[in-house]
Amino acid sequence: MTELTLTGLRVMVEVVRRGSFTAAAEALAYTQSAVSRQISALESAVGTPLFERQARGVRPTASGEALLRHARQALAHVEAAELEIAGLRDRVAGRLAVGAYPTAAAALVPRAIARLRAAHPGLTVSLWEASSPAQLRRLRAGRLEVAVVATGDGLPDYDLTGLRTEIVRNGRGLGVAVSTDHPLAAQDEVHVDELGQEAWIVGAGGAGEPQFGAWPTLAAPRVAHEVRGWPTRLGLVAAGLGVSVLPGLAAGTVPDGVKWLRVHDPGLVQQRQTVLVTPVDRTPGARALLRAVQEETASSAG
Repeated sequence: MTELTLTGLRVMVEVVRRGSFTAAAEALAYTQSAVSRQISALESAVGTPLFERQARGVRPTASGEALLRHARQALAHVEAAELEIAGLRDRVAGRLAVGAYPTAAAALVPRAIARLRAAHPGLTVSLWEASSPAQLRRLRAGRLEVAVVATGDGLPDYDLTGLRTEIVRNGRGLGVAVSTDHPLAAQDEVHVDELGQEAWIVGAGGAGEPQFGAWPTLAAPRVAHEVRGWPTRLGLVAAGLGVSVLPGLAAGTVPDGVKWLRVHDPGLVQQRQTVLVTPVDRTPGARALLRAVQEETASSAG
């Protein structure tokens, strides 16, 4: 009799996440026929179809949705068990090479590494700050185990075929950095209409590096300075020479003399994301780091 398998459940979760057998196969580094076989085996085990075909891709049936909920729980429990057992056997030890683009390397990743080291003192983590394309090249060459990259609006479409990805959920989104002497600094949130007359300090970087200009929905922003590094940009802000777009991911890193503000902008569609990228077969150290990043993001989202 056909039985449910962890491999089959993982494949099912990936098919739902990607929306098609083809995309799931690429993400898992499987052939499409292998994905189809795994889904067929699951359907045989439960005795009912799990997906229905659409013009583009597939979607889960009611039975598929029911199994999906339990599959996610089961896989989470298995991963938790693997991490716990790895800790008992000191498998989360040795060396872990991590890459991160500058904004993530400023706060999120170091704090996650600190969490990781506290839980697994036998693990030595090295952080390499670099652009997203450079990280992905090093990851494919086997010189990184985790790459923290930026994707979305204004950035290249990276080839992530054969790699596993996890999106970092960051509730803060984009904001602005202003001098603590700025009139707007008396508030914690500003309306986009209050930013129309500001002088903007914008980024200048190489291809594939996430850079922020003036506020995206402003029609004719006044750019006062264009600089490459965050320290210079925030130094100009602290001196009162302009304001700068700053993602919430880095809100906790602003220096003395700078305040981060939320921006109420009904017209803004935020399309940039921070994504954790690993090989398909994650090491215990890589899995532990991903969990530490998720925990750190959850704790700082407010």
